[in-house]
Amino acid sequence: MSDFDSNPFADPEATANPWQDPSVQQATSGGGQRGLDEFNPFEGNAQTTKPTSGAKTTPVVPPPRKPDPSPAVMMPTEEPPAYTPSAAQPPPPAQDDLLRRQEELERKAAELQRRENEMKNINYNPRANNWPPLPEKCPVGPCFYQDFAVDIPLEFQRTVKMCYYLWMCYACLLGLNMLGALACFCTGYGDCGITFGISIVYFLLFAPCSFVCWYRPVYKAFRSDSSFNFFLFFFIFFCQICTTIIFAIGIPGWGTCGWVLSLGVVQKNLGVGLLMLIITLGFCAHACISAYLLKRVHSLYRTTGASFAKAQQEFASSVTSNPTVQDATRNAVSGAVSGAVSGGGTSGNRM
Repeated sequence: MSDFDSNPFADPEATANPWQDPSVQQATSGGGQRGLDEFNPFEGNAQTTKPTSGAKTTPVVPPPRKPDPSPAVMMPTEEPPAYTPSAAQPPPPAQDDLLRRQEELERKAAELQRRENEMKNINYNPRANNWPPLPEKCPVGPCFYQDFAVDIPLEFQRTVKMCYYLWMCYACLLGLNMLGALACFCTGYGDCGITFGISIVYFLLFAPCSFVCWYRPVYKAFRSDSSFNFFLFFFIFFCQICTTIIFAIGIPGWGTCGWVLSLGVVQKNLGVGLLMLIITLGFCAHACISAYLLKRVHSLYRTTGASFAKAQQEFASSVTSNPTVQDATRNAVSGAVSGAVSGGGTSGNRM
């Protein structure tokens, strides 16, 4: 079978002798070719010069390259035109929001500037009178300045506020007493007509006078540590406590709905009598709270270092520095001097 696979035209000697192969003969013959031991891969690239005998070899160093002064990024010779959105291109929603906020800020800045100009034009006084809080259209303005956080020290603010609320309760009691006296007058019991008339006088007189005579002194006393105002408060407030006790008794014809008058009206008209009894209980409670507050203010007064001698000094300095007292004293002295001079001249003429 192997005879059929062989080449009939091949040389029988070549097939018998493998050394007759041309490739093997070329590899074994040294015909101008070098072996692997003599192969130098750097021979073609390296250029060497044989140095002369006795001369040192100097390596050839290439000159340094100069840096290129031109910038890495080319700058445009002309500025690009500013971007202007066209009318056909609507701004994005975020830009609309920014524009709206900017307009709002500009409007607020203009409003603040206008208010600042108005305050500069108007003589603004931060301590202007603010009590009673009346509307601007009212022809009568506030009469007093009151600010607990600014004027009163922190440890005395609670006591002064209690005095203020007690005065408000006193004014409300006087108003309720007037209404109770009116109801008593409508029942026709006793001398309720006189009681109603006097109750109106009490409301119109005692409500503002109590504010000026004992509340403002205690406010000034804690504000400026004034001994004179402390003593003025003690005297007038004690008198008011006594007056409130008399109001609670309710003597007929004295202008108050006390126990005596209320119990008499209860027998004739139960509804009016109960109203008057509630007012009577209010006067009793007010007298008790006033006594407690008087004791509390006195204990605080002893811790402030105030004394009767300081009160006398403050009274003397306030009287001597009062412009009205100074004018009255000046007029009295000038009148006395002019009278003495005129009297001396007439006596000399008589002689």
